[in-house]
Amino acid sequence: MHATISPEYLVALLALLAGAGLLAGFLSGLLGIGGGGVIVPVLYEVFGAAGVSEDVRMHVTLGTTLAVIAPTVFRSFSAFRARGTVEIDVVRRMAPWIVLGVIAGIVVAHYASSEALRWIWVVFGTALAAKMYLGRDDWRIADKLPRPPGLEGAAAIIGLISTLMGIGGATFTVPLLTLYGMPLLRAVGTATGIGTVIAVPGIAGYIISGWGEPNLPPLSLGYVNLGACVIAPLAVLTAPLGVKVAHGISKRKLELAFAVFITTVVARFLWTLLH
Repeated sequence: MHATISPEYLVALLALLAGAGLLAGFLSGLLGIGGGGVIVPVLYEVFGAAGVSEDVRMHVTLGTTLAVIAPTVFRSFSAFRARGTVEIDVVRRMAPWIVLGVIAGIVVAHYASSEALRWIWVVFGTALAAKMYLGRDDWRIADKLPRPPGLEGAAAIIGLISTLMGIGGATFTVPLLTLYGMPLLRAVGTATGIGTVIAVPGIAGYIISGWGEPNLPPLSLGYVNLGACVIAPLAVLTAPLGVKVAHGISKRKLELAFAVFITTVVARFLWTLLH
C-alpha cells in the first residue's frame, strides 16, 4: 500500500478486511459458499483505495480472494466430513472436470480485461442473487444425479465460472446437487469438498498467470497479494461456527440478507462499468 494513505485510513481498511474475513468464514460454514462473494467486493475497494492499477485490480482481487478463502474451505470441509455430511464419491466424480474448468478459467482470466471480469461478476452475481431471492430448497429436477457426461459437464462449467468470480464453487454446486435430490445439508458439505478442488489449482494458476505482470501491488506473487491474505486466519476461526449453526437452524433469512448484499455488489460493479 502507498505511503500517501493516512494511518487512520489504513486502520479503517484493515478493519474492513478483518470484518470481511470473519463474515466470509461464517458464511463458508453456514451456506457452503466459500466466502468469496464477501471478499471479492471488499478487496476490490481496498485495492482501489490503495492505488492498485485498474489494469490488474480485478485480477489481483480474484487471485487473492481464492488464497484467502482456501484455508476456510479446507476447514469447513474437514468439519462437515467429521459430521459425515460429505458425499466423497460425488466429489471424486466431479473433481477432474472441476480442475479442467479451473484451468480454462485461468486462461480466460489471463487474457480478459478487468472490465470483462467485472461483467462476468455482474452476470453471474445477478443469477446468484436471483436464486437466493427466489430459490427453494425443495425444488427438484430428478431424484438422482445426472449420468455422464451431464454432471461432468456441469462440473467443468462450475470450475470455469468460479475461477472467474474468485469463489469456492459451492455457490453453484449446492443448487445443482439439491435440484437432483441431495438433501441440503449434505449438498453443502459435499460442496465444501468441491471448493478444496478449486482452491489449489486456482491459486497456482493466478500466481503463474500474473507472474511478472507490471503494476502489481507490493507483496504480490503473480495475482495473489500476500499482504491481503493476512485476513485468512480470521476466516478460519469462524468457519466451524458457521458449520455448527448450519446443523441447527433454518437459513432462509440469512440467504435473503446475502442476496441483498450480492445485489449491492452487482450494482456497484455495474456503476463502475457504465461510468
